[in-house]
Amino acid sequence: MATALITHADGLEHVTPDGHPERVARLEHVLHALQDLDLVRVTAPEVAETDLLRLHPQRYLDRLKAALPADGLAQLDADTWLSPGSLRAAYRGAGAAVAAVDLVMAGTVGNAFCAMRPPGHHAERETPMGFCLFGNAALAARVALDVHELERVAVVDFDVHHGNGTQDLLWDEARALFITSQQMPLWPGSGHPDERGAHDNVMNLPLAPMTGGAEMRAVYQAQALPRLRAFRPELIVISAGFDAHQDDPLAQLLWHTEDFRWITREICAIAAETAEGRVVSVLEGGYDLQALAASARAHVEELKEAAA
Repeated sequence: MATALITHADGLEHVTPDGHPERVARLEHVLHALQDLDLVRVTAPEVAETDLLRLHPQRYLDRLKAALPADGLAQLDADTWLSPGSLRAAYRGAGAAVAAVDLVMAGTVGNAFCAMRPPGHHAERETPMGFCLFGNAALAARVALDVHELERVAVVDFDVHHGNGTQDLLWDEARALFITSQQMPLWPGSGHPDERGAHDNVMNLPLAPMTGGAEMRAVYQAQALPRLRAFRPELIVISAGFDAHQDDPLAQLLWHTEDFRWITREICAIAAETAEGRVVSVLEGGYDLQALAASARAHVEELKEAAA
């Protein structure tokens, strides 16, 4: 089977202030890096609000709409901004995650990569933060569970920052396993090993600053991958952040492009064992443009190899 690339030009319409790390050029560089790959290219739809309401209450959606500027920029917190096109981009990003699950569950493609922005894994139930508005990875998991009636879905997050939003949104969800590695100490400050979820369904793997790829691989081989395999997920969602790369300006981990290739391969191997190969990946962080582009390409090449 093939790999789907789900994206939309609306992702380029979410504008942030000059000098902001989560900028339009991120998506441009990712799409340029993937342009010559043989992928099933899918236009990201806007998400239905009935799906967003699986995670975020109506009052939260209404608050975002009320904050949306007619022109210029509006600031939600120290890091998170809205421009006139931001909600349209965010609705497409969430819609991409839902469409990816639908395509993979239908067997139309083997796996899918959602190349959209803004990212999502910091958005909590009623709190936009860390550049994020909607919990796209958590939404993919909930749609797979609620709509496609799977019994077990795993989310693996290797972004350098803790996916506090995904943890918040899946904390009480016994059918979902959330495995996340992150640099610690680092913003947002959560992600300690004793944060285990209401049903022992959260696994946090803090990594010290200056942790390289070899050490990361050892942690995943000893802890994350056995736990993931034992859970026997019927679908794996990846929060694909590439800011653990040694060149990223916002953190101090020392991964290389090949480390992202390795971790993708290992996740896909478990998906082949337990989930008929079903993987949905959503773009999260990565703020050095060249490192982001190279790492995203390596990630998608491994998805393609797994789907072949």
